[in-house]
Amino acid sequence: MIWISSARPGRTHDITAARYDHVLAHLRAAGLGALADLGFRGLDNDVCDPVVVTGFHASRTHKLTPGEKTANRVLAVGRAPVEHGFAHLKNWRVLAKLRTDPARATHLLRALLVLTNLEISR
Repeated sequence: MIWISSARPGRTHDITAARYDHVLAHLRAAGLGALADLGFRGLDNDVCDPVVVTGFHASRTHKLTPGEKTANRVLAVGRAPVEHGFAHLKNWRVLAKLRTDPARATHLLRALLVLTNLEISR
């Protein structure tokens, strides 16, 4: 994981936070991309140079092709370490009773991200 969005007061969906923080512009400027789940479909509509990669969605009338199923599996493998990281944060209850303003929460989470990346690289 390389980025954490700013904390927002109340209930704010991830897509709203990403649009508010201009995440796509920052990722594109840095030459980076992001793997996302199906909840982020439609966030990045640039077909030629997508920054946010999401899986393929099946419906009753549209079954997935073998290639789309393989692409979804590859995406899931790439997203698994991040999902496990969030699971650890939830199990440790680091964020369960965080009683502070969103700006301090953002600084705390970004510090945790730096420490986690240092530990991983060690």
